[in-house]
Amino acid sequence: MIDPGSAGAMTLSLHVSLSGSKKRARWLQARRIFSPSCPNLQIPNRFLREEHCVPPARSGHRCIADSTNLYVFGGFNPNFHQAGGSENEDYPLFRELWRFHFATATWQQVRTEGYMPTELASMSAVLHGSNLLVFGGTGIPFGENNGNDLHVCDVQYKRWSLLNCRGKKPNKVYGPAMVIINGHLYVFGGTTGYLYSTDLHRLNLATREWTQLKPNNALSEVRRQAVSHDGQRIYILGGGTSLMSYSLDQIHAYNLETNYWEESVTQPDGRIGFPAARRCHSCVQVKDEVFICGGYNRELILSDMWKINLQTFQWTKLPAVMPEPAYFHCAAVTPAGCMYVHGGVVNMYGNRRSSSLYKVWLVVPSLLELTWEKLLKTFPHLAQLSTLQLLSMGLTQMLIQRLK
Repeated sequence: MIDPGSAGAMTLSLHVSLSGSKKRARWLQARRIFSPSCPNLQIPNRFLREEHCVPPARSGHRCIADSTNLYVFGGFNPNFHQAGGSENEDYPLFRELWRFHFATATWQQVRTEGYMPTELASMSAVLHGSNLLVFGGTGIPFGENNGNDLHVCDVQYKRWSLLNCRGKKPNKVYGPAMVIINGHLYVFGGTTGYLYSTDLHRLNLATREWTQLKPNNALSEVRRQAVSHDGQRIYILGGGTSLMSYSLDQIHAYNLETNYWEESVTQPDGRIGFPAARRCHSCVQVKDEVFICGGYNRELILSDMWKINLQTFQWTKLPAVMPEPAYFHCAAVTPAGCMYVHGGVVNMYGNRRSSSLYKVWLVVPSLLELTWEKLLKTFPHLAQLSTLQLLSMGLTQMLIQRLK
């Protein structure tokens, strides 16, 4: 059976055990490349004391981001002590929700009400407004305690609920992919731990009705794949099984209008060629460009970073290298275009997981974002001021909300 958590972001200064200065320099160099006018956009360490609470190292978790916070849910770590020891009743899983507050660069475990899912490894998660939607995943024992309910956490009011839906739900799987297009939630693939699925389901978020889509042609099995979309097609990037990883020189796409799976030939980077085949990598999207990093190809844990344009299908290898190679990590991108990467398996032989958090700008930051970063650096205690004081300083309600 497949292990859902192993087989967990620019260098977070709290990660005091990060020893490779060369690794850190490369990621800092990436910062300069992606934001040449502001070379020092690293996560500040002014709040990150030794006693500061951070999420334990993990893999198989999920994260999403809005303008204010990065949310990290679930995960797995077989190391008893790293997973919280006897204090963690859900060992080796993490039945918890964390948030990283961008403005203050602090972690906080979010205390929620309602029923939190128990399928905590290799689930799918997306953000819809202020709602974190979680589907699938597996609990203990792996492969025998899979889920197919859609759980919703309102991150504003910190409350979980189970979404009551009509229609035939997808099968109980872990490792599915999920994306929202025009008010519909699409769920693709996954595995029971023994069998792989290429099923595709759609949930109308307004009527809460599931529909199984039946494409006019078949698709080979994939697992722990990444997905993106252009409004008309859902693209499958990489993935694989326990025995193989799929290449990226061709990518499959489901056409919502024709109900066919299509295969698109991609264009190689003019200097490097195509990305290595991989699974268990991360994937985020900014407009027409999709970014992947890390992953595993049965031989190596990868640390490279690539982007593909969904209009030209041109691959470009980016001059950024993850500070530590990782797979089964998670990544999310803010509305402003900054990607955060958290956790993952960083040593396949020692089965070691990471608690590191890194960020990198995928676009040139706007003047607003550059000014905001400078303001936070100049006034580190800005979040402690009252709303009235912040208004008197000239801050807008939008920026004030990012401090809370």
